[in-house]
Amino acid sequence: MSARKRITASIKELLELEKGFWTGDSAFFAANADTECLVAFPRMAQTMSNADLAETAADPKRWRDLEIDLRGVVEPGSDIVILAYEAHAVRGNGEAYAALVSTGYVHRVNGWKMMFHSQAPLETKVR
Repeated sequence: MSARKRITASIKELLELEKGFWTGDSAFFAANADTECLVAFPRMAQTMSNADLAETAADPKRWRDLEIDLRGVVEPGSDIVILAYEAHAVRGNGEAYAALVSTGYVHRVNGWKMMFHSQAPLETKVR
């Protein structure tokens, strides 16, 4: 029986990717999302292609003042990692936003790729 090589995810690297998905542009999304990604928001859940997901980041100034409070990480396989965190940010229009977020990554030959992303909005408080 051969042992599988374990890929130990760098939490710092994955959190940098997360920040990029909040603040990056279409090119960032295209480079860092998997071929298909399952996304789930309160009124929408669907599988999106890499190109369709990248189109959602046409306005790179859509978020600012992002704060991420990591709540948990699981690595169920040598090439899969799931993060859970609380996010606080300000939309481009100045509106405060908070959510519980889960993101799944799969390790491909060219690095970690987002393959799942879900947000459950929280009530925002004046910070």
